[in-house]
Amino acid sequence: MNRLLSLAGLTLVLASPAAFAKGKVDCNLRFNMSGWSVLYKTASGSGTITCDNGQKMNVTVSAKGGGLSVGKQKIEGGTGDFSGVSDIKETLGSYASAEAHAGAAKSGTAQVMVKGDTELKLAGAGKGWDVGITFGKFTIAKAK
Repeated sequence: MNRLLSLAGLTLVLASPAAFAKGKVDCNLRFNMSGWSVLYKTASGSGTITCDNGQKMNVTVSAKGGGLSVGKQKIEGGTGDFSGVSDIKETLGSYASAEAHAGAAKSGTAQVMVKGDTELKLAGAGKGWDVGITFGKFTIAKAK
């Protein structure tokens, strides 16, 4: 009987790292995108999501929205940080966004977006010109 209890205890100890691995992980997005806006804003591009648990996924990114906006923009080396995920698949989908921006020659953007309990903080600098306030969504999909 003692052997059985010892074996059961050892099984629990060995299973614990797997249980802890199911906790929250940090994931980062690196992306490039370009787009335009004349009242309606649209942009698309590609990137890679990498998580601290070793998961990695190539993705496509797109942004769409309406509002008062005019411009053209290209973001190279954009970054994003996810919080509130336990698996890389939870980063996929559409995030609600609101932003204010202004730029000429070199344009920049910073946003915090939400999809359920998942938060995405985006930052990027690029080339182009834009002026306005836009509201919309930022979508991340697995690359084919």
